[in-house]
Amino acid sequence: MPDPRQLHRRSVDVLSLAMVAIGVALIVRTLAAGGGALAVGLLLGVLFVAGGAGRLYIQRRGGRDG
Repeated sequence: MPDPRQLHRRSVDVLSLAMVAIGVALIVRTLAAGGGALAVGLLLGVLFVAGGAGRLYIQRRGGRDG
């Protein structure tokens, strides 16, 4: 059975990468549909990418979890 800390780290990795992927998909979809710089999809996409990438950065840097 895997160590609970390792399982938690892997789960955070997967969910963070999913957030980044969803953010990129939102950005691409919004731009493909002709959305402007202040389109809601573009803003949400940027926030998703920033949130996922930020969480990965904090975990890799050695935040509270490790």
